[in-house]
Amino acid sequence: MKIGCLLSVREKATRLPKKVLLDVAGKPLTVRLLERLAMAKNVDQIILSTSTHPDDEVLVLLAEREGFAAYRGSEEDKLDRYFHTAKHYGLDAVIVVDGDDPFCFPEAIDMVADVLRQGKADCVYLTGLPLGAASTGLTTEALSRVLEIKDERETEVWGGYFIGSGRFSSHEIRIDDPLLMHPEIRLTLDYQEDYDLITQVVAAFGNRTDFSSREMMDLLVNRHPELVAINAAAQVRYESHLQKCAPVRFKVAA
Repeated sequence: MKIGCLLSVREKATRLPKKVLLDVAGKPLTVRLLERLAMAKNVDQIILSTSTHPDDEVLVLLAEREGFAAYRGSEEDKLDRYFHTAKHYGLDAVIVVDGDDPFCFPEAIDMVADVLRQGKADCVYLTGLPLGAASTGLTTEALSRVLEIKDERETEVWGGYFIGSGRFSSHEIRIDDPLLMHPEIRLTLDYQEDYDLITQVVAAFGNRTDFSSREMMDLLVNRHPELVAINAAAQVRYESHLQKCAPVRFKVAA
């Protein structure tokens, strides 16, 4: 099975404009995230998956300059974009990481890949990790099927198609490691406070970004737990935003 890890990213943020291009230890955040994904050991390729919108050209140039593959597809339909990225690169499955998750756990990506390779699930997802640390695995066949039965063009929030819908087989990886199991910690990037946390974490490691996820969690849980408070209030705003997202819709015939 050929598995690609897709960095799903666009340059269209409104809450924190140009967030995916913000500086992290001398490089754009998108580059740092691609480097972090490359720490995963059980995937065959790292691919930046973005849109054909002119504003996203800069992301493709960044990826290619650093030696990573890229694909440009639908502007609004993420699932269509993931499917065509997979087809273009001959992938049997993809593991999706959002472009605003700079501390996504590469070790968790490997866990998802392990389950995908067993061939028993359409979708593999993680629970128990900090927000922004997880990734989701999808088979290319499942992506093909969902494109036939979904009833919306914009698929910004797409997990509900695969998890809990009864249309696909899903596998949950429950994290029970006490050091990693901190879903209350926020490691995603939507607001200035999130960026402040990111820069302080990187600074704590001497501007290195190749630290392991366990090293980072030890920093946040044991060595400097006060850092977690930097963006704690941002989670309330984020949850309010999620409540406004429409539920997934299937075609009546499906």
